[in-house]
Amino acid sequence: MQAVPLTHLVNMRESSAFRPEETLREDPERDVLLRLVDERLRVELVVTPFGMPRRYRRPPAVLLRRGEWVRWQINYRFVGSCGGDWSYRLDTLNLAYGPVPLGTFLGEPSRQVDERAFLR
Repeated sequence: MQAVPLTHLVNMRESSAFRPEETLREDPERDVLLRLVDERLRVELVVTPFGMPRRYRRPPAVLLRRGEWVRWQINYRFVGSCGGDWSYRLDTLNLAYGPVPLGTFLGEPSRQVDERAFLR
C-alpha cells in the first residue's frame, strides 16, 4: 500500500511516440501546494519558473470538500539550451480529496482551472 498523498505521474513524449511512462511519487509538494482549511482541502498548482509565458496573475487556489476533485491544466513553451529549439508541455493535474469511486477522473470535475495560454 502506498502512502498518501501520492502522485501518479504519466509522461508522454513525442520522441517515444507518446507512449505513456508512469511513475509513483510520495512528494506531491513540488507539484502542488496542499493545506487543510476548515475541513476543506486547499489546492494550488506550483508552476515551473522556466516555462513561458510568464504567469504574473494566476487563478486563486481551489477549496475541495471530501469527495470532490479538481482538474487543473497549464501549458508551457521552453527554449532549448542547444540550438534554441522550442519544446512544449501540457500539465494536467487531477486531484481528489478523500476516497472517490474508481474511474472518477474519467468524468467531469467538481472544479476546473484552465491556465492554458497561447503559445507561439
